[in-house]
Amino acid sequence: MCHVLYLASPLTLSEVRSMLPAGLAAGALAPDDERRFRRAYPPARTAARLLIGPCTCDLVLQRDPAKHSEEATLRARFAELRMSRDAIIRALDAHRGRTPPDSVETPEHWQRALARFVAEHARNAGPTVYWLHFSAAGACAPPPDPPPAAEISVATVRAHPHAWFAGDHPIRVVR
Repeated sequence: MCHVLYLASPLTLSEVRSMLPAGLAAGALAPDDERRFRRAYPPARTAARLLIGPCTCDLVLQRDPAKHSEEATLRARFAELRMSRDAIIRALDAHRGRTPPDSVETPEHWQRALARFVAEHARNAGPTVYWLHFSAAGACAPPPDPPPAAEISVATVRAHPHAWFAGDHPIRVVR
């Protein structure tokens, strides 16, 4: 019940992991989910979750370890989904996850780091799909069926590191 950034890449998972900036991690999808992504986005060899701690919310929300003020935004999203109070509490606990308070960075930090990774990845691997999705079932839940991806250039990513991934739809980044 958080934001999750999916990636469909022509590189292997270990190659993707070797390129990630510090603080970002790539988690493998279940084999069936990975196959669905690879079928939807040829010539992807790997589909994965890119995470900052337990989810990818830090890419769009400023985490507040003392007051948890970013949780108000999440609560509003959960309310839109008509989740029960117990489900909301479980979702917020999962969002808090294991992120240590002293490692909190701003969304702008993560957006710039992601934009640099996307540009370098495009240079080395070619077109790749990114999808920032608000997952009602949690960051570790199976991803939904991937819809078609819109296409943008690396120049657009560099010019708008804060906005190119918005909208909960897949984006295919090309050189």
